[in-house]
Amino acid sequence: MSGVDERTPEEVRARLAADAEIDLVDIRDREDFEDAPIDGAENVPVDELEAVVEEREWADEVIVSCYIGETSVQAARLIDHYADDAEVASMTGGYEAWDDA
Repeated sequence: MSGVDERTPEEVRARLAADAEIDLVDIRDREDFEDAPIDGAENVPVDELEAVVEEREWADEVIVSCYIGETSVQAARLIDHYADDAEVASMTGGYEAWDDA
């Protein structure tokens, strides 16, 4: 449907628990991330993502999270364009689903 792979919050938690080498990128605003962080995630606000995406080295697996899982699909497409061989996915439902899981 979206053309972007998706991972459920449960799948992301399992990958983090397994110490998988992934970049979990939370694109929410910095203030929202600081108020409710996702352990193991790096905050790169969506309005800053384009400035870093091209020059950054990405892990083999990249998972993008936002508020509800819509903007992260677009961000995942952007990262996938620059992240050469990385497997890029969006976290289904974003932070809201993460918090509910």
